[in-house]
Amino acid sequence: MPEPITPAAATLLAATAAVPSLTAFGIQLGLRPDVLVAGFAGALVAIVLLGSVPPGGDTWQHLVRTTMRRIAVSVASSLTAGYLTPLVLLISQPPDSLLLGASFAVGGGAQKVLLWAIARFSNPQPTSTGGPVQ
Repeated sequence: MPEPITPAAATLLAATAAVPSLTAFGIQLGLRPDVLVAGFAGALVAIVLLGSVPPGGDTWQHLVRTTMRRIAVSVASSLTAGYLTPLVLLISQPPDSLLLGASFAVGGGAQKVLLWAIARFSNPQPTSTGGPVQ
C-alpha cells in the first residue's frame, strides 16, 4: 500500500499555494502582485468614474500633464493598497477574496486620502502671534 502523501509532495503542494512576493534589485518588497492589481483597478475606477483627476484643458501640454498625473495617482494608489491592505487585515486573516475586495476599495479611496494628507502636511497652518487682528 503506497503512502498517502510523501514529504516531497507536501512541499510541492504548499509551494504552489503560496503567493509570490515582488523583488526589486534583490530586495524583497513585501508586495503581492494580486493585491497590487486589485488596488490599481480600484484606482482606475476612481479616476474614470469619480473624476478624481480632471482634465486641465484641450492642448497637448494639458493632455500630457493630465496623463502624467493620472499615472502618478494610479501608481500611488496601487502602492498604498499593496502595503496598507494586508496590514489592516492582518489581525483577522481574511480569505483572498476579501483581501482583494478590500484592496480594490483602498485603491479607489486612497486618492482622496492621499490628497488630504499631502495638503495637510505640506502647508502648515500659520500660527497666531497674539497680536491684534487687522
